[in-house]
Amino acid sequence: MNMKEKFILVMVVLVMVGCGRKSKDEAKKDMYNSAEYSSSTSDTSDTEVEYSASADDSGTKHDSDTTNDSGSATDSDSTTNSFDVEMETKEDIYYSGSGEEYNSYAENGFAAVSKEPLSTFSADVDTASYSNLRRMINEGYIYDEDAIRVEEMLNYFNYDYEGPTGREPFGVNVEIGKCPWNPNTSLMMVGMQTKDIDFSEGPNSNLVFLLDVSGSMNDPDKLPLMQQAFCMLAENLTRKDRVSIVVYAGEDAVILEGAKGNETNRIIEKITSLEAGGSTAGSAGIQAAYELAERYFIKGGNNRVILATDGDLNVGLTTEYELTELITKKRDSGIYLSVLGFGTGNIKDNNMEALADNGNGNYAYIDSVYEAKKVLVDELGANMVTVAKDVKFQVEFNPEQIKGYRLIGYENRVLAAEDFEDDAKDAGEIGAGHSVTALYELVPVSSNMELDEKVTGSRYTSVDEKYKDELLTIKVRYKEPDKEESKLLTYPITTRAYTNKTSDDWKFASCIAEFAMILKDSPYLEQGSMSNLRKRLNRLEYNDGYKKEFKQLVNIVAEWGYYE
Repeated sequence: MNMKEKFILVMVVLVMVGCGRKSKDEAKKDMYNSAEYSSSTSDTSDTEVEYSASADDSGTKHDSDTTNDSGSATDSDSTTNSFDVEMETKEDIYYSGSGEEYNSYAENGFAAVSKEPLSTFSADVDTASYSNLRRMINEGYIYDEDAIRVEEMLNYFNYDYEGPTGREPFGVNVEIGKCPWNPNTSLMMVGMQTKDIDFSEGPNSNLVFLLDVSGSMNDPDKLPLMQQAFCMLAENLTRKDRVSIVVYAGEDAVILEGAKGNETNRIIEKITSLEAGGSTAGSAGIQAAYELAERYFIKGGNNRVILATDGDLNVGLTTEYELTELITKKRDSGIYLSVLGFGTGNIKDNNMEALADNGNGNYAYIDSVYEAKKVLVDELGANMVTVAKDVKFQVEFNPEQIKGYRLIGYENRVLAAEDFEDDAKDAGEIGAGHSVTALYELVPVSSNMELDEKVTGSRYTSVDEKYKDELLTIKVRYKEPDKEESKLLTYPITTRAYTNKTSDDWKFASCIAEFAMILKDSPYLEQGSMSNLRKRLNRLEYNDGYKKEFKQLVNIVAEWGYYE
């Protein structure tokens, strides 16, 4: 932070704690709108775009032990809050004046197994919520608690799951231990892992870059960062790939059509020549991008539109409902959609999430070159090569063993029980090397917790002797990428899944869930607290920079002084 930025920061803090001339929210708005204020994306430039797929050039390494401008992790417990003042109330932390938009979902509650024996939800491999939350914490505020989606925070990280065996596309891992925040429940971690592949060895790719170059993208953390990100991607393509580029502002334009993936310089030249300006006709751009993708469609290949935007669409189809209708019609074409969010201040997360969820795709938020490298280089195969589509989970609980349960997160992915068998019902896609993690709080029959119970039928209604040791059954239904009929996999889980020595993965995932519940003031937090969370994190060993970084974000929030 230079002297000018420090001066602005000091002045804002003085206003916040001053004689009431401005409210704290007004002071936040002043700082937020200040042209001199910079966040974790200070490694981007208004005037010159640097691009490289190497960790050194992006200023970060996966296992870095030092903090840098891109927001990468460090190995130090010492953290500095963006605001060197103690935050005493929720209003000090949550700032609603940014213009960002998020969908709101009621948190999942406990269900009685005797009343609702089935828990059904769609897979979700989006990670946008975590990197967006990181951006907010680094800036000093959480703009909207609805931005916190625990399943996306869980799925941001890698875990030491066993992969698939035989011809199955998934490896399913289950671990159950004592819940760290509720003495009346256990915590079950369900992890599904697909086989990783090198993108260069995957199917031929037909990629259309759909790039937002409207006036709202004219910020250092938007268009310049987007250019860096796509230049990284271009450097990892090969001769077997095809690339087209559509840009849109007031209207759409095709600036590259059907280029070979190894024409790297040509692709990069088109990307780096872009300038921002005009309104945002996103729906027209989407139409043009899908037309190009259909023109160069590769049968049996990876056909995908990659949309980069802040989601602030203001021309043509602009509402979430209209965009959902548009993209739903396109998803049956066999073309997948990846959405990359950029920027601060006017992010329309609701639009970007709706496009990804309804367009057979995934959604990531890019807050730095560090994150761009993770999404478009390190995890390119997982994010760009689909190995299973319309993936659904259904967990059936045995009432002789489990009294109740609560699915943590996935509120916007919950399905009706009958949707599990319905192949026409859309669900999530999973890429090569992706993992999906879900946590359940389980209420054992021995627990004193009271639940609203009403007997209904299930697999375990008349308990056969052979089922007596089963806690539950996990069912997974999925389709192969080029098929329309689903396949079913079934995994009975017995009491052997319980352990008194939980793995570091289980412990880390439980820390993520507790942190999310703390930030959202969850009514299910029970004995959870920031102090207990930090103690648990301090006992863990960290083998990658992303997990070290999470610990530091927790420390930053703890230093705000609002959470105990």
